[in-house]
Amino acid sequence: MKKYLFLFFFLSLLLTASLALGQVCSYSLRGKILHEENNEAIEAAYIWIQELERGSISDLNGNFRIDNICSGTFTLKVSYLGHEDYFEVVNINSNTNLTVRLHAEDIQLEGVEIHGHHEALITTSSVNTLRGDELKASKGENLGNALKRIPGVNTFSSGSNIAKPVIHGLHSNRIIILNNGVKLEGQQWGTEHAPELDPFIAKEIAVVKGAETVRFGPEAMGGIIIVNPAPLPTKGEKSGEVDFIGSSNGRGFNGSASFTGGSEKIKGLGYRVQGSSKTIGNIQSPNYYQNNTGVSELNFSGAIGYSTPKLGTELYLSHFQTNIGILRDAHTGNLSDLEAIINNGRPFTESDFTYEIQNPRQAVDHQLIKLKAHYHLANGSKLNLQYGFQRNHRQEYDRRRGEANDRPSLDLELFSNALDISLNHKTRRNWNGSVGLSLLQQANSNIPGTGVVPLIPNFDLINAGIFVIEKFTNGPLELEAGLRYDYRYVESARFINRELEERDFTFQNFSAFIGGVYALGRSWVFNSNLGTAWRPPNINEQFSQGLHHGVAAIEIGNPDFVSEQSFKWVNTLAYSNNQVNFEITGYANQINNYIYLNPTDQQLVSLRGSFNVFEYQQTDAFLWGFDASARYKSYLGIELFTKASLVRARDVSNDSYLPFIPADRLESGISYNLINSKSGYNSKIFLSNLLVAKQNREPDFDFAPAPDAYNLWNIGFQNNIKVGENNLNIGLHVNNLFDTEFKDYMNRFRYFAHEMGRNVILKLNYEF
Repeated sequence: MKKYLFLFFFLSLLLTASLALGQVCSYSLRGKILHEENNEAIEAAYIWIQELERGSISDLNGNFRIDNICSGTFTLKVSYLGHEDYFEVVNINSNTNLTVRLHAEDIQLEGVEIHGHHEALITTSSVNTLRGDELKASKGENLGNALKRIPGVNTFSSGSNIAKPVIHGLHSNRIIILNNGVKLEGQQWGTEHAPELDPFIAKEIAVVKGAETVRFGPEAMGGIIIVNPAPLPTKGEKSGEVDFIGSSNGRGFNGSASFTGGSEKIKGLGYRVQGSSKTIGNIQSPNYYQNNTGVSELNFSGAIGYSTPKLGTELYLSHFQTNIGILRDAHTGNLSDLEAIINNGRPFTESDFTYEIQNPRQAVDHQLIKLKAHYHLANGSKLNLQYGFQRNHRQEYDRRRGEANDRPSLDLELFSNALDISLNHKTRRNWNGSVGLSLLQQANSNIPGTGVVPLIPNFDLINAGIFVIEKFTNGPLELEAGLRYDYRYVESARFINRELEERDFTFQNFSAFIGGVYALGRSWVFNSNLGTAWRPPNINEQFSQGLHHGVAAIEIGNPDFVSEQSFKWVNTLAYSNNQVNFEITGYANQINNYIYLNPTDQQLVSLRGSFNVFEYQQTDAFLWGFDASARYKSYLGIELFTKASLVRARDVSNDSYLPFIPADRLESGISYNLINSKSGYNSKIFLSNLLVAKQNREPDFDFAPAPDAYNLWNIGFQNNIKVGENNLNIGLHVNNLFDTEFKDYMNRFRYFAHEMGRNVILKLNYEF
């Protein structure tokens, strides 16, 4: 099947390339609009070519593009409220790239909107973003599954309702998630510890695939995920959004409502409130229900901000709370039952549908408070200050015989305080950069009363980092480089056999990167980024010595692990015009002292049942691969798309393969758009196919062979209707159309059960 998978992929790329080369070649003008005083991106700036009477509007990241331009000399005008108009004579005889910095007007005009100071990540790394219709289509999904729409991003899951994002084969503590600019701090070390974040807050979700440790610290060696809400309004305007999602599989329903407004009396004052809930019952595989796989979730968030031309402030808080059932058949009573269910490949227990969530289960709540301020200095620099407080409370409940079910077997409380100070500066017209200081303090406690030896000890952590980043921009060329130093101190303590065991550790290292972006001819853009990164071992990798209830497995750590050291090189080539978009990313990543969780050939039998044993190990690893995507839009409303990803990972020290690396994937599809401008009716129907190859590059031992390749079909209908000045979006999606029975290699519960069967999803979104 793999041969046909890649044959189909390369034929798709060949078709797209031929369509691109067959177009009548015309020149493109593309660029970025920034504030001169602080280099923040400007959204909704107006770009106009006067001689052609044609223009464009900059997007959320300040980017714009105007296509189909003939060679010649033209006058470019850029306008944005509250800023001086920018004029430039542009000679176009090839595809042209430029950066425009707008200067704020000194005179305050009545009715002029003050910029909302939305931060934009300007990086030379490969960045992919979910926004607009594609983000709407992902609503109701957890963060991991939503991000699978981006090539090179996969999930590491534990059942159908727990998914962690995987970028280029790396996950958990090698990826940073930014929730409204704050690094998400929870018990993210666990493979079944899903991000404590509500995707409904997002206006856009971006994935940066390069090593970003210089900007964000040691745990960004695999990349970062940025979840951004919309900027708060700064004038008297009000808007809102209501979502409802219903699904047939699990008979789930979840919804969200948000309201955003600005003060008419106090200019620059804006606010937003948002809340969501989710209820899902037992998931159904094609031939059976999975017992105890329901989810219950309740979340809310709020923000208030005040902006002037000099000062910007924001207070943000969020609360995330979830209760997740764990497949009961993953917890077996004895060794023979464990071996039998693995050999059987599906649960022995027949289950009916129910919303009831019993033990084993997870109960997690997470609170975040962010206080942020920035001040524009007289020399065009900007001083940034951000404080973040987080509390993460995780409880995992096991099936206890003869004991109360309301007593957790794992009860962890983590407090995090983070302070970030940075100065964005501009030295000359083509230069800008930043210097900064980051401080993190954490305290993790095992709450007494579980009656079980804690899986990880209590610990206190302090991390301090300083960094400098400089960027040069000149027409089609952008160059960027950075350097960072981090120091981390960890102190741990726990009782083993009634004896106090204390250990402390010190880790320190440098990280650096250099990268560039260059706009080539014929709408081609190339970017390259080479970075070093490091990551100290996490507390679970050092001290795990027992049953991890969330995955029904024994995990064993090693306190003598040393820090990982990574060298990653990422290159992206992209092509774009009015009809064709094509992008391919290749990467290579050498990770010395790579830490991974490896299955062993042992099982442990205790009073609580029989469990597989996993052991943390350290080796030198080498990962390489590529992601690719292509899209063709015809003038008839037909759109073709394809995307693929491939990861190769080897244990260099032992000349073998690493476990839990995603298999090769290819997704292709076709859609048809029907637009009626008079009635405001805009609809799209699509059909897609997902091919996932068998993972033949397995480690020497696993509890069960890698599952077979699988082939899924999905179909959907999306409709946008104008209701006065408001929008009503209606979506009907059918995933796994033919109810195919399959298993995914990246699901740790594949030993016990199949993946979800057919799922019909109704999505309603109303914007006002």
